Amino acid sequence: MQTPRTDAGPAAPSAPPLLAASRLSPVAGAEIVGLDLSRPLSPELKDAILEAFIEHHVLVFRDQDLSPEAQTQFTLNFGPLEQHVGRLSDGSRYPDVHRVTNLDDAGRPTKTPHTHGNYFWHTDKSYHDIPSLATLLHAVQIPPSGGDTQFANMHLAYDALSEAQKRDLEGLRAIHSWEASRRNTGNKPATEEQKRERPPVSHPVVRTHPVTGRKSLYLGMHTSHIEGMPQAEGKALLDSLLEQATRPEFVYTHQWRRGDLVMWDNRSLLHRALANYEMDQHPRVLHRTVVRGTKPV
Repeated sequence: MQTPRTDAGPAAPSAPPLLAASRLSPVAGAEIVGLDLSRPLSPELKDAILEAFIEHHVLVFRDQDLSPEAQTQFTLNFGPLEQHVGRLSDGSRYPDVHRVTNLDDAGRPTKTPHTHGNYFWHTDKSYHDIPSLATLLHAVQIPPSGGDTQFANMHLAYDALSEAQKRDLEGLRAIHSWEASRRNTGNKPATEEQKRERPPVSHPVVRTHPVTGRKSLYLGMHTSHIEGMPQAEGKALLDSLLEQATRPEFVYTHQWRRGDLVMWDNRSLLHRALANYEMDQHPRVLHRTVVRGTKPV
């Protein structure tokens, strides 16, 4: 008697993944090629992007040609846009898609742009009661070399603390404010209107990611001191933590290409720009959008 066959023949080929994310660094960062972000996202592709975003913290979409309107529409897939308390040189409010640039009001490259806070370690809008989830930068003009952006992984920085340090930080809260940010970076002081619009807020020094549950340090240039601690002592602690958290082993340096759209998770990272190029010779222009997040816990 012949035994019936139990195999079903060769397996059908699996569908190609919606998204191929190639890791750029063990710290953070993944490169994604072959997508046109000016086109609407399917629900499945949006989910795939979010999954990669949580895993890698920084996504680099290569070869994008996005109008401000297209960048706005892509950004809105991930939440509402966030407004900025800062003002342009003419006193007007930043638009939803605004320029991060080294150009002066006449359109010339300069070593002294209108604001230079982005050259200090920070997480975007931590001086808001509900700070940023994601920031997106689209590279419109970049110098021939340099003008990099660095990202420091605050999960890795927290994990590297001693158990005693972790215990000491439990329950501590830092004060963040626009006023402190301007003071810490040597920028034009906050106006009285800006102080009223963005009064100081308190956030935990150790933050828990709302999706993964991982702990991270929540620090940066927008902080002034530790709540309930003498100001000088709290500032010294924050400075010491920042120095530890931004050691080279926790940092990914992104070298820009024209057309890059870089999207990163402010709940997991600090970032800063580098002035490692001839700022008065070469334009550096990036278009920025920011997604509103959730209250840190």
